[in-house]
Formats: sequence, C-alpha cells, structure tokens
Amino acid sequence: MYFEDYENSDSQERNGDDVYSKPVRAGKRTYFFDVKATKNNDYYLTITESKRRVDKDGRFVYDKHKIFLYKEDFEKFSDGLKEIIEFIKLKAPVPTETPKDITSNSFSDVNFEEL
Repeated sequence: MYFEDYENSDSQERNGDDVYSKPVRAGKRTYFFDVKATKNNDYYLTITESKRRVDKDGRFVYDKHKIFLYKEDFEKFSDGLKEIIEFIKLKAPVPTETPKDITSNSFSDVNFEEL
C-alpha cells in the first residue's frame, strides 16, 4: 500500500490506464475508487479522498489525498478495514433519529435550511 499527497504524486503511477471508477459522495467529501491497469495489464486500486474548501480569495479548491492499494495487499487491507469499522460501530454507534411528527408542525414552523 502506498499513500501520497495528490499534488506531489509520481506521474507514472498516476497515469495508469483507467479500467473502472466508482465515486462515493459523502457530505463535504467525495471518495473515488478507481481500478487502474499497469502496462502489463495488472490491476491495482487507487482510493482518492477529495474535499472541497474555500480558498483565501473565495474560490473553491479541492484537497485530494490518494492511497494506492495493490492486489497483494487486498486481503490484509480488507480485514483491517472490517475490524476497525466493527470496533467503531461497537464503541460509538450511530444515533438513530426519531421521525418528526408531521402533525406537530404548523406552517409557521418552516425551516428554510431543510428546503
């Protein structure tokens, strides 16, 4: 497995042939799971986290961080990820939301942030 700052990445690694891509939008972040092929048609996975932020001059910029994951590491990576996700779910479960009672809201209770 190889971690890198996207802006300083080695162009040879970054230019693998694209085989398949799956973007996952999650709040302010987007994760890209990209299958790439080497010149020898050997596949590897890149996982990119992209987060949008506002620069000092008011423009939107994207911070990107990338992980290269090679086939020989898939099983260990997957096992470690499953283990840590189960740990987090057990120790800090996601609170369940109770649905709002529609009958208790009146037209004057409109929350414009939800629209």
